[in-house]
Amino acid sequence: MKKFSFLLLPFLLFVTPTLGIQTKDGTVYFAQPPRLVKAVTTRSETYVWSATYYFTLNLLPDAGVPLKQVTISKTTGPDNIRYNPEKIIAFEGTHRNKGEQLTVEEVAIDKKTNTISVIFNPPVPPGKTFTIGLRPVRTPRYGGVYLFGVTAFPVGEKPYGYFLGYGRLHFYDGSDSYN
Repeated sequence: MKKFSFLLLPFLLFVTPTLGIQTKDGTVYFAQPPRLVKAVTTRSETYVWSATYYFTLNLLPDAGVPLKQVTISKTTGPDNIRYNPEKIIAFEGTHRNKGEQLTVEEVAIDKKTNTISVIFNPPVPPGKTFTIGLRPVRTPRYGGVYLFGVTAFPVGEKPYGYFLGYGRLHFYDGSDSYN
């Protein structure tokens, strides 16, 4: 019987699902944090309408728990950006390969910190690549490099936010060269 158990053990390791981590104080962590794949804008000119800023994330299959919330904060750039919360979207896939739409339960905008919180219901399950599309009222008035910090939160009463990195968008005004 012991021999049989040892032979079966390697196979059980491959079929056991990865679970999220919860500490004694109730904090929930991803077993493997998501990844920021890409950030891109549809319009790189300054002060124009109808742009969308896309942030693509990959929630790995072994994340352990679904993703409930993503925050995106403009951390660097010479101009504040105003967003249209009713036009914020989320979907499976990338901005060039859009899949099924994800349900955004709530969008919160903190104008003081230039942070947008996107809350999903149902949460995004592990194993998905998905994209959040932010619609500014206009692109920034001033050209330059704008950095957006992206943080992901798992499902749970006390989720730990993982900083995934910066999405970099470059805007050009009339004095900048595209070359």
